[in-house]
Amino acid sequence: MATDRAAQLGQQPITKLLIQQAVPASIGILVMSLNILIDTVFVGQWIGANAIAAINVVLPVSFFIGALGMAIGIGGSSVISRALGDKNQEKALHTFGNQLTLTLFFTVSFVVLGLAFIESLIPLFGGKGALYAPAKIYYTIVLYGVPVLGFCMMGNNVVRAEGKPRYAMYAMLLPSISNLSLDVLFIYVFDWGMAGAAWATTLSYGVCAAYLLYFFRSKNSELHLSPKHFLLDFSLVRQIGALGSVTLARQAVVSIVVLLVNTILYDFGGETTVAVYAIISRTLMFALFPVLGITQGFLPIAGYNYGAKNYQRVRQVIKTALLYATTLAAIISVLIFTFTEAFVAIFTNDAAVLQQTPNALRWIFAATPIIGIQLIGAAYFQAIGKALPALLLTLTRQGFFLIPLIFILPPYLGVFGVWIAFPIGEFLATVITGFYLLKEIKTQLTVSSK
Repeated sequence: MATDRAAQLGQQPITKLLIQQAVPASIGILVMSLNILIDTVFVGQWIGANAIAAINVVLPVSFFIGALGMAIGIGGSSVISRALGDKNQEKALHTFGNQLTLTLFFTVSFVVLGLAFIESLIPLFGGKGALYAPAKIYYTIVLYGVPVLGFCMMGNNVVRAEGKPRYAMYAMLLPSISNLSLDVLFIYVFDWGMAGAAWATTLSYGVCAAYLLYFFRSKNSELHLSPKHFLLDFSLVRQIGALGSVTLARQAVVSIVVLLVNTILYDFGGETTVAVYAIISRTLMFALFPVLGITQGFLPIAGYNYGAKNYQRVRQVIKTALLYATTLAAIISVLIFTFTEAFVAIFTNDAAVLQQTPNALRWIFAATPIIGIQLIGAAYFQAIGKALPALLLTLTRQGFFLIPLIFILPPYLGVFGVWIAFPIGEFLATVITGFYLLKEIKTQLTVSSK
């Protein structure tokens, strides 16, 4: 039976509930993003601009394998939220046990493959010339910790599905703080260079994992497992896989985009433009934290109330989430456009990077005010268990539009073609997502059970 905390997802006022869910998620994402941001500053200032580019080259591989855990976590959490809404505690427990089994199997398997093909993967992702050696050092160390990262990504989403956003926030704060502390120790004090940056990242995963293990074994969690829950139930595996494939596809496309953009930028502009994109990608992670927090907070509320067949509350949370996400995205855009040069100067003192980054950053953020529509729209279909439309809408943003555009435009516009492809892709994806979300609201969310 669902606990009172989980049941509040179907009872409290939507605005209050969304704030309660979104604020801890936003804080967690903010600290994690600041961690990545400051980590990049440390690497850029203490090691050099090429080190920033080298880390950005490696990220798609570890990011994709870590995303397996996120995919299993979000896919299973949708099942858990709806099971708790339907007061089916045993289904929630069995889902969580299956998530743990799947995460361990897949992350370890892909780490083995990632290490086996290390010599071909690094150049493939843009680690060429002067970037190869530092990229290989970082890649090798970080990859060993990726299964732990997979567990962290999976577990964090399960905590959120239980209606415990504050604990999910702690799970993001602790590794971020430890990573920055270890950065100072390993890079600045011990002068370990790229190896120090990699070890700081890897050990911080362990801090997060230790906290999550403590949470799930404590009275704060309602998901206390027995051995039978780890045995795979293929009905649940199909549900987790179908819904998780949405997240996995999104992360896979992100990795592919980074690979392609790094390669195209290297061909058209050399190592400097790869460093420019590395700074911009970190800025995107940091700047969008409140919008991503709204999206994270939206998921369990929509899933729980859809499972309880309270469609009026589902409509209300969609409307509220869209309003908050769009407002915040607009504010972010104004700040980025106003303080671009000052922000970029934090990362590096390399004259070429400082010259090229501000204009590129403004173009990539040009469509940010409407991004909330695309994120909330795709998240809605995932929250209610409709895997196919969630997958297709997720892929529109970078898969269906951005990837073709970064092939089409650079031969005519050079490096500028890469930057302008981002806002064009965002705009087209938002129009399509908005259309299908509006259609869903009008046709499927018209009857309330309350």
